[in-house]
Amino acid sequence: MTDIIKRTTLMVRNGDSASHWYETVFGMTKWMDTPFTLSGTQLAAGKKGDQTRLIILKCKDDLIGMIGLLEWLDPKQDAPKELPTEIQFGTPVFVVASEDAKGAVERARKLGSRIHCEPHDWQVTGADGKKKDMIGCSFWDLDGYFFEVNQVVKVHE
Repeated sequence: MTDIIKRTTLMVRNGDSASHWYETVFGMTKWMDTPFTLSGTQLAAGKKGDQTRLIILKCKDDLIGMIGLLEWLDPKQDAPKELPTEIQFGTPVFVVASEDAKGAVERARKLGSRIHCEPHDWQVTGADGKKKDMIGCSFWDLDGYFFEVNQVVKVHE
């Protein structure tokens, strides 16, 4: 048996703002939105009885590639005052296969994201040995999570 990673859950300051960002920038849709009381055992954050809200968003698949947004309702969690300006060890890099990388960076910019890299052309050799022409860009979401967005423009045979 091979396990799969089906979802990554992110702690967010505001569930409504965060879900709006993901729905607008990447076209994700809400799969679930529910209050959640922490058990105090499995999650290495908060304590037993903390009231949270869990929003799960999906792209095209109902099982993999989902994003969970976890907002603390009571007590409120203190979020960092300053958002990161670089990635470090322990910081995830989310890689997105996009059909519209230029549009994604513009939508993110309009919602207040900090842009790290404007859309640019680049080329990569895929695992199948074929060269691919790409458009790439990168930016942070509103809570400081980093996204590398890539669009395949052409696959060379």
